[in-house]
Amino acid sequence: MTEPLTTLRATGALRTFEDAGVLAPADVHVAYRLGKLAGEGDEMVLLAVALTVRALRLGSVCVELDRLPDLAADSSADSSAENSADSLPWPDPARLAGDLRRSPLVTGGAAGPLTPLTLVDGQDGPLLFLTRYHRQEDTVRAVLAERERRRPAVDLDIAADVLGALFPGGGRRPDRQRVAAALAATEWTTIVAGGPGTGKTHTAARILALLYALHGPTLRIALAAPTGKAASRLQESITEQAGELGLPDGLEATTLHRLLGPRRDSRSRFTHDEHNWLPHDVVVVDETSMVSLTMMARLVEALRPETRLVLLGDPDQLASVDAGAVLADLVARPSARPANPDLARLVPPAGIEREQLGRAVVRLRDGHRFTGSIAELADAVRRGAADEAVAVLRSGDGSVTLHDPEDVDEVRADVTATGLALIDAAERGDIPAALDALNAHRLLCAHRGGAYGVGRWSRQALTWTGEACGRVLDPDRRYPGQPLLVTETDYDAGLSNGDTGVVVERGDGHLAVFDRGATPLLVHPSRLAAVQPVYAMTVHRSQGSQYETVSVVLPEETSAILTRQLLYTAITRARRRVRIIGSEAAVRAAVGRQALRASGLGR
Repeated sequence: MTEPLTTLRATGALRTFEDAGVLAPADVHVAYRLGKLAGEGDEMVLLAVALTVRALRLGSVCVELDRLPDLAADSSADSSAENSADSLPWPDPARLAGDLRRSPLVTGGAAGPLTPLTLVDGQDGPLLFLTRYHRQEDTVRAVLAERERRRPAVDLDIAADVLGALFPGGGRRPDRQRVAAALAATEWTTIVAGGPGTGKTHTAARILALLYALHGPTLRIALAAPTGKAASRLQESITEQAGELGLPDGLEATTLHRLLGPRRDSRSRFTHDEHNWLPHDVVVVDETSMVSLTMMARLVEALRPETRLVLLGDPDQLASVDAGAVLADLVARPSARPANPDLARLVPPAGIEREQLGRAVVRLRDGHRFTGSIAELADAVRRGAADEAVAVLRSGDGSVTLHDPEDVDEVRADVTATGLALIDAAERGDIPAALDALNAHRLLCAHRGGAYGVGRWSRQALTWTGEACGRVLDPDRRYPGQPLLVTETDYDAGLSNGDTGVVVERGDGHLAVFDRGATPLLVHPSRLAAVQPVYAMTVHRSQGSQYETVSVVLPEETSAILTRQLLYTAITRARRRVRIIGSEAAVRAAVGRQALRASGLGR
């Protein structure tokens, strides 16, 4: 029997860290491969390479050499790595930094001038990057800094009149939406941050109305989001307000991939880049928390200097599945810019965080999508107030409840009701009803595998639904009412990674239907290249979606993937009801554990 690759290749410290569960075979393989290409054989340097690759898999852009043992606490599967962290032979940070500065992986060497690693001396200690990601950070930082060197010329009289019409009335508290609109008129880059229902797209529509008033009807607008579903929701929101605001017809939203123009020869390069800028005067991006560092670098380098960029998103949500937490970094980054005199003349920003205004950031505070206990629970989790979160869950309000893992009667009722409604609507070919049923309830899990994971709960949901409808449902065969999840972007079919849909009967055959607002996307099942049934999904996959009710399955409190951002994101997917399945200890662990992604962008 052939031995596994790791047994043959991993030795010394790399083998020790792999056996402890800190490193995966792929991390070790990359480290050895790069070391061989560069002529680097130092064991601790190769360990640093493997840890950097591992950090990227978990979402960090770099590793902090002074905090390497903290990486063991990032295990997404179990706590074994964390428990054995103290006994591992962690390298001395100062000595490792010195070895890296001399390494051909950082400096280049006889094997060639390529330097796959970059070491940066940060204020909090040395940071080690794979060079491609350091260059992407540099691209974002440099482009935004250049855009901040100057501000657009604005007719303040027109702007003041239009702002008065768009945001009538006044009050004691500052109108943050009005401040955001004025900021977007007087800055090249603006970030409108806020939780679900705080009015980000409402504000974006008024920003567009103001810019049209200032620059005329020939203004070229691009609306974009990371996924097709998020793009359709952005377009729907803007379209609903178009008549009231006098916006032109035909404003369409698309995915960032389609906006930049996919290339057949590359998955990370696009037709629009630093040599072929986007033609638009304004680019609005929704759900920016889901945008990775790589995609943000590609976007900003493709912008003309005189293009306004408006980023909308919630920095408290989970960050992109890929490496980086760009929105959170941009909101938190330091700024020493002089005050914006045009902004002060349009809307005296009394009560607004002046440091954030210097970064062209406005945080919207008042939520409208949900109120009451859901809002209270989300706010308590966001602030890290575990006692308050538990008190809300124990309050007896039916809109938020906490259930033991064995208490599944209510979950089963919602799963079967949703499944039966999907099958009924799909068999009748009623697309609107099928899409409504698809968004009625969603099972969300932190993990993919294990007792608390998507796999186990998907099987359970399928069994419950099959028993309720009196038939055996085969997840490997398409049937009317089968919910679908797109797992890879398919440009030809118009589908984005993360899109959800449902199989419906149409005529003599089946069609897969995906939510695109007023005009659903219809795709023949034979054209679906990368989809899977979705009876449950990870919280990460649910970003950008909204459901009437969510049931959130929490793992044991020792799971390091259980974080404040994950719980907050799960809660804020619900409009009317949140059901948490797990222990009080798991809730407290989630609220008390921050998901911190290492990067240099916010420093």
